[in-house]
Amino acid sequence: MKQSMHSPGSLDFCIDQLHQQQVIAYPTEAVFGLGCDPDSESAVMALLALKQRPVEKGLILIAADYTQLLPYIADHALSAEQRERMFASWPGPVTYVVPALPQTPRWLTGRFDSLAVRVSDHPDVQALCRGFGKPLVSTSANLSGEPPCRTAAEVALQFGPQFPVLQAETGGRRNPSEIRDAISGELIRQG
Repeated sequence: MKQSMHSPGSLDFCIDQLHQQQVIAYPTEAVFGLGCDPDSESAVMALLALKQRPVEKGLILIAADYTQLLPYIADHALSAEQRERMFASWPGPVTYVVPALPQTPRWLTGRFDSLAVRVSDHPDVQALCRGFGKPLVSTSANLSGEPPCRTAAEVALQFGPQFPVLQAETGGRRNPSEIRDAISGELIRQG
């Protein structure tokens, strides 16, 4: 492994880690998230192993803008009205479940033919996704049975001091993002 010139905890360091198929932790609107390259099966499997989360459950993709999500979701399956409903709450802490493209990897969709996606308004998430050039897998940063981490220090306690974490603050929201069905608009998880 080549040594990075970037200091651990910096944006550049975390983007380097993502390019090396590593899992990183980063702040989101409410809690720290664990993220990785959504197109790397080995990175996603490492993330799921860390979380002790079954692949069948599917994952959330978090992006800097809607265009980053287009390689994964069936945009053509959405009506103008459904798209407008999503855009009305984005960027922001609302996750939508959208039909996935047939080629979207199973390690992202799990047992579903849909994918949960969000365009974040968190400046550090925006910077990460723009710097990496694509969306990130996003799941709360906590070990199975532990509460989600709300600070970089809590990430170090749960995952160890060497775990790559973007040293920044969450958006200060108390609750994780609400989840809605993009087609029906119905609430799946209260925010």
